[in-house]
Amino acid sequence: MAVIEDVRALGSELERSYPVYVRGRLKFRVKQIVYVAFSLDETVMEFAYPKEERAALVAGEPEKFRMPLERDLKFNWVHADLAALDPTEARELVVDAWRMVVPQKVARAYDLIHPDGPG
Repeated sequence: MAVIEDVRALGSELERSYPVYVRGRLKFRVKQIVYVAFSLDETVMEFAYPKEERAALVAGEPEKFRMPLERDLKFNWVHADLAALDPTEARELVVDAWRMVVPQKVARAYDLIHPDGPG
């Protein structure tokens, strides 16, 4: 079972990433692009994910993942129940979401330093 503390430090350590609080919700950004956000009660993690792949993700593990609200379908976004994720999986989702918003050279540099992923 993952909790917000499993990913809070990671989101702050990733290059160009920084935490912000918007209406009480923790979000991680690169510049002005939000790539991970948490619900007010910290039970749901919303994260960047390729639009063309999210239906398969949700269909494959509906106990973990949900589509975003209808108004947010235009964005690259998926919701995950933190309690259904293990801590390693939650960290991997954060890093993958971060990769979507940073230049490829930044993501490649991270991969060189962390060949086994965020762990």
